[in-house]
Amino acid sequence: MTSHTDDIDDTERDRALTSPGERYGERFRTNISAEALQARVIEAETRALARTFEELSRSGDVPRAAALILGARRRYISGRGKAAAYAELLGADLGATLSNVFLVDGRALTPLTVLTDVRSSDVLVAFTMRRYREETVRFGELFHQAGGQLVLITDSEDAPLTDLATALIHVHTHSASYADSPTSVAAACHLLSTITTASAKGARRRLTVRDEIAADLRLYHPDKETSA
Repeated sequence: MTSHTDDIDDTERDRALTSPGERYGERFRTNISAEALQARVIEAETRALARTFEELSRSGDVPRAAALILGARRRYISGRGKAAAYAELLGADLGATLSNVFLVDGRALTPLTVLTDVRSSDVLVAFTMRRYREETVRFGELFHQAGGQLVLITDSEDAPLTDLATALIHVHTHSASYADSPTSVAAACHLLSTITTASAKGARRRLTVRDEIAADLRLYHPDKETSA
């Protein structure tokens, strides 16, 4: 069984390997079978997820973030690089049950457009993982300066923007791979969207209407059982 001290040591060693190239060289130095590597990855993912859930259960950070999102007039979600995938995931789940959910992807909606009209009732959910994209950090700083509330989902309590966040969701991303683990980040997105939706007024109605419209648009491949 792995001790808490071992977890801390692993985290410190992991944080010292700042780039995927460094992690690849450290973790794949010797020949290893696919089976052995699979076992290492599964163990690391299981530990990271367990640590994340344990800490979030104690901290109350997710319900706090959910309350901010529910109370907001407009909900913006942003992340760059790999974090853009996490932002899109959370945006898809929240957008199904809440109004005024906007993905700031730098294309359809840019930080420049958002920052021209920030209100104190607006919330930005920002994903920032090492090596911490400068675009996200600067956007978060300016959004906060403009009076908006910041929910930060990040892999370190010392990451940029943590001192500005109204709510901070810390996830563990230690991995046996060259890439930092997405498992706990995706799980935190799922947890946050679930708690937010459970308290959202009109969520059931919106989901029902979406199902009806999706059927009218024929968005999904027909189920053989229901179409028979």
